[in-house]
Amino acid sequence: MNIFLLTESQQDCLQEIINVAMGQASDQLARYLNTFVCLNVPNIESVSAEELLQALDGQQNSVAVVSQGFFSHKGIRGEALLMYEDEDSERIAELLGYNPEELSKDEQLIDISSILTTTFLNVFASQIDNQMSYNAPKLLPHVKDILAIHSQQLNFSWDMALKININYQVTDYSFNCKMFMLIPEMAMANIKAAIDNIVNEL
Repeated sequence: MNIFLLTESQQDCLQEIINVAMGQASDQLARYLNTFVCLNVPNIESVSAEELLQALDGQQNSVAVVSQGFFSHKGIRGEALLMYEDEDSERIAELLGYNPEELSKDEQLIDISSILTTTFLNVFASQIDNQMSYNAPKLLPHVKDILAIHSQQLNFSWDMALKININYQVTDYSFNCKMFMLIPEMAMANIKAAIDNIVNEL
């Protein structure tokens, strides 16, 4: 894994930070739903805008996408994309314990997405001595609506980005959710500096 020329120690540190953040987001979701959440090893890679479009094009089974921008006072920013298939989005009311008339399906999608996004990023930020702020989440009806994501939908423009791909599986409900976390190249220098501080203290 050679992401924007990270050294091996930087890569290992970044992987561990992501693992911890992913684990705590999963634990938060499991406690909230009172069930077990299964995680796969996250896929971390650098992608160009064109490669991202190809990756998103491969997610055509996803019928709903919740997008939420994030940023910090230390120059780290990006966008989280939570993707749901039709059968999974229909289970969210049951997962969250809502009555059908309480919230619309769109509001339910945004609700569960916010839990995963903010928990992951708050833990990620705390490990690098940082703090995140968030834009309001927005629902995009279909993956096809973000195929121009690099220029139209995201809260930043970029040529290269770090892509973190995480799959959450709620076993009791046969529920799956895919999360793409995108951090543009311009923010990676700030992440590298934070990682170096951690590595130098080891």
